[in-house]
Amino acid sequence: MTEIAPLRISQADKERVRMLFMAKHALWGGGMHPEDGNHAIYHHEVRTTLESLGLNLEFANSYDVLFTRPDVDFVFPLLNRGGFVNSEMVIPTLCNMHRIPYVGAMPFLRGLGDDKSVSKLVCAHAGVPTAPWFCYRKGAPVEENNLPPSPEGRWVIKPNASSASWGISDAYDFAGVANAVANIHGQGHDAIVEPYLDGYDVQCAFITIDNTPIALPMLWYEREDTQRLWTYYEKRDLVQNAEKATLKRFDDGDLAPKMEAMAKKVAQEFHPFDYGRIEFRLDLKTGDINFIEINLNCNLWSEKVMAKAAAQSGFSHGDLLETILAESWRRNGLIA
Repeated sequence: MTEIAPLRISQADKERVRMLFMAKHALWGGGMHPEDGNHAIYHHEVRTTLESLGLNLEFANSYDVLFTRPDVDFVFPLLNRGGFVNSEMVIPTLCNMHRIPYVGAMPFLRGLGDDKSVSKLVCAHAGVPTAPWFCYRKGAPVEENNLPPSPEGRWVIKPNASSASWGISDAYDFAGVANAVANIHGQGHDAIVEPYLDGYDVQCAFITIDNTPIALPMLWYEREDTQRLWTYYEKRDLVQNAEKATLKRFDDGDLAPKMEAMAKKVAQEFHPFDYGRIEFRLDLKTGDINFIEINLNCNLWSEKVMAKAAAQSGFSHGDLLETILAESWRRNGLIA
């Protein structure tokens, strides 16, 4: 793993560059949200951390601030899931229209990463293992001959562009799969179907420094019961007595370097991006490793993977956000 140090922005540049921070809960006063749970805490924390850096900030919680060109030099978008299909590409596209640079990747790369099925094609092209899958696109026929093989006879079904396990379910026959797919199609989304893979989720977070994606220390969720599906409501702390999955450093002497090499192949396919998280499923009994997904605009809350991994490299939450901004500002020509 590469030794890295936080990047810094001069106070003069912090004051000069006018930045718009966009998030669903950018104007929330802190605390849990009745529907989005700890996501509101996350957005509030990022706002307060950015404020502590002494940046020249404005705030917005809806897309319409970009319908006409705002008087800003840069946008930091965390407003990813807008309640409609492909919403993750709206802010980058509007920023491109106004020629305003922004944190993250270009719209096509964002869409490529958020489309779980196509991102698996990219990984297969890069020689990174991924289990068989099929994406039942909304409006296309749902046919049993497209069902991917599952040696255990169990399938996982979820929206093809879901986050935080929204809409996830499982089934043990094609009728169950078809019903789950129909439910997702009814909500306007494509559905991806995969065999259930037993094991643990290993996370490889990246930040870009000097135009190079740098792997942070890998982490994994040490779960009590790997056979249980981990739901959106559990991840957002919206249910009581939910299973707690402990996030720990993953430093297996044989497997960690192997997985980091795979993650670097994936990251290179999506470059340039400012930060992201690549997830693998590891079966410790067999040693099998399979790519699960990539998120180029992943959660930056101090309690989640990106910040926890950066902390393993000695970064505070402020260090992480300032480094992401410094690299993005440099890449976009806002600072030298």
